[in-house]
Amino acid sequence: SALYVFPPGFVESSCRSRIFWMKLNKLLLQGKFFQLEIYDPYSGPVLLDEKLASRCGYVLSQDVWGNPVFRASVLGCHVANEADELFSLTVNIKVSSFSSMRAAVTYTYPMYCSYTAWASREIVCEENYMEVSVKTDVPAVSNDYTVEWMSALPETQNVAYQQWQLMFVSPSGRKRITVSDAVKLGYSFNNTLSRVYLRAPYHSNESDISVVSGVNMNMVTSTSMYRQRWLLLLIDTTVSCPVDGISFTDTTLTWTVPRVIPTLVVQESTFLSTNIVMGVDDQVIVNPEEQNYVLEHNETHIRIIIPIGADGGKLESSISGGVYGVLYSIDLFLEHTWTDAAWQTTKFTVIKSITTPFMPRIPTVTNNTVPEERLFNVAFGHFLPDVSLVAIAVGNVPFTLREAQHHGFKIYETPFPNRTKGFILEVSFDDPYVLKEYVNRNETKYTLLVNYTLSVGPEMTPYYHWAEVECVIADIEIPEAVGFCDEGNLYLTLPTFGLHQYWDLYLGNKLLNRHLALANGYLAATNSTHLILQIPLFAGGVIYEEVSFQKIKARFDVVLRKVRTMEILQMFSISCIFNSSAFIICHPDGTIMVSAQMKTVPAIDMGKTTLRDSSCKPREFDESHAFFKFHVNTCGTSVRFEGDHIIYENEISYEKETLPGQSVPVITRDPDYRLTVLCYYQAKETLVLSAFASDPATSPPFGAGRMVPRSNTAAYRRIRQALNVISRVSKDESFMEFYEPHMAILKQPMEPLFLEVELKDQSPSVELYLENCWVARSPDLNSTPRWNITVDGQVVSNVQYIH
Repeated sequence: SALYVFPPGFVESSCRSRIFWMKLNKLLLQGKFFQLEIYDPYSGPVLLDEKLASRCGYVLSQDVWGNPVFRASVLGCHVANEADELFSLTVNIKVSSFSSMRAAVTYTYPMYCSYTAWASREIVCEENYMEVSVKTDVPAVSNDYTVEWMSALPETQNVAYQQWQLMFVSPSGRKRITVSDAVKLGYSFNNTLSRVYLRAPYHSNESDISVVSGVNMNMVTSTSMYRQRWLLLLIDTTVSCPVDGISFTDTTLTWTVPRVIPTLVVQESTFLSTNIVMGVDDQVIVNPEEQNYVLEHNETHIRIIIPIGADGGKLESSISGGVYGVLYSIDLFLEHTWTDAAWQTTKFTVIKSITTPFMPRIPTVTNNTVPEERLFNVAFGHFLPDVSLVAIAVGNVPFTLREAQHHGFKIYETPFPNRTKGFILEVSFDDPYVLKEYVNRNETKYTLLVNYTLSVGPEMTPYYHWAEVECVIADIEIPEAVGFCDEGNLYLTLPTFGLHQYWDLYLGNKLLNRHLALANGYLAATNSTHLILQIPLFAGGVIYEEVSFQKIKARFDVVLRKVRTMEILQMFSISCIFNSSAFIICHPDGTIMVSAQMKTVPAIDMGKTTLRDSSCKPREFDESHAFFKFHVNTCGTSVRFEGDHIIYENEISYEKETLPGQSVPVITRDPDYRLTVLCYYQAKETLVLSAFASDPATSPPFGAGRMVPRSNTAAYRRIRQALNVISRVSKDESFMEFYEPHMAILKQPMEPLFLEVELKDQSPSVELYLENCWVARSPDLNSTPRWNITVDGQVVSNVQYIH
């Protein structure tokens, strides 16, 4: 492949301490594949792979921003070394649009570094290898022999590689191997003009893990031996590097490195730290506190504390298990220089790439709605810049952002503190996709259901978040009713807005609909704004507060109830006073009030009219009217059943006067006057009387009254003749077993009674004919109330069997 000139900004490099540092621009590699070749001056390009990298002192990784990074030790396999001061390395960067790397473009990039400030011992702890280099100066025995000792030391150009051996000390024992065998195990050993170095992989068979001040250290204890005729040179090439020491909280990451490493410091009493430096990427941080970093140390530890999100690192969005969160990555290095009696100066360098575990950051939905504006304002955050809103669903209806804007939703980004952002959504209360619910007395609860779809992180992972936002606002006007009356009706007028949507009208516990209005004789009319309800004075549901002679104070109540909960919000009442000459009112408690009108010619004295029980006289009267008030179980009132109704009946009559002293009645000028009073009640919702069961929780309806005038001939009274008649109650329809006399018999309403009436008289002129037969509370023939069994010889409908 041909060689090409680098695009501007494609490669940048530096020398940090004794490491080549090269970075490629990921933007110029987008959508492409690349490989690195290390140029060997003797054999040409060598493809970089993991095995070669760890053995030869190379690292290929990425920085926190995703840019490829290549690092190489100046003691690497293919580095040209001039006098341990000038170092050069050439790298080929191959770029192709194909994974097979065909048609690749090759960029050749030479790097140069100078490094003269070598310490007696230098240790580098890289991501994939540990390296120790040791100065091979030999202390002078005497001035005369210094030159001979120095000349005996090996030189790069003329020393046989095989004359070095390595001795490893591990928990399994001692192992002495040749350098060539060590290479097969992944080690790299060599010597330069003035130094010997050993490069070791982490966790080799010859290594050991030891805990130093709570930090796990990977350690290779070794001695490099050189023997040539009379010279034996032993060099301690022990190396130890931290393999953990990272801890996290929600806000910080902490990297801990032991200050004193026993295997590297034999005489701890002579140990002295001379310099501690931290860096990010390949840059030394001179004043860590300016970037909110903390570099601290004590007798046992060196600690670097980095706030999550601090400059120099990268905070990145991520999704784990459907949960949104962040990862923070930073590339750090630490250089610790110390002296001790055994080693003079040691420079200890650790390069560490740190990424936090996944840290959940559950987004918050903030309701910034101002109810008066009738506009939802919802903030959704906090997110890093690498998060995008791609779609929303409102009320389970999906919208792209374009569709949402076109529909009338407003969506825009807003910045938050700490370089985060959020998304603002504005939706009108009146939008058809907003749920509306009538609550409390005059309030509407508006509910916005939103499902956000976001694209998260560099992988653009989809993330979904569901939110429900509510706002209750008093925006409903409770209707007010207006009432009035005319001569025979009560009227209620009320606005129809919201009726049947929020509220319903009820009469007692019954919904006031067209059917009920029709059944009760109401007239309902509506126009565009109002409902007008006409209630006749004597219609069902009218409450009679005061009833007196020719005067009725009547009231009609309807209640406004919430549609779903049936909660009473308001009662509308209209009350009026009516003048009525003739009426009958049947109260639910069994009270009957009658205003009877005199319609006879000639006139009668209305004060002398009575009910069946002649002791029941009018409460008030004048020349043309009489007013009676009595209870259904008094004044001779009778009761019968017809279909679904219970009918109470009484009669207003006028007894004609006769001239005194005469034994035979005579014709008088007094006319005949009889007026039948009837009150009808629903049998299923019967009156609260001792003879009938009733549910006290339900208000029985008012009865319907009727007055029936009768024009019949003068009745005569028959003298009752006592006959030997016996009546009994059978336990069932077989009439085989009877209840004992005077025993209380309990029966449910509408449950049949089995009665037997027997005539004991033997006279042939007497026969048994049941004309009027009834049940009463006492043996008194005139006691009330009474319940009919037969009337005029006919069995009433509720009697099942009679014998």
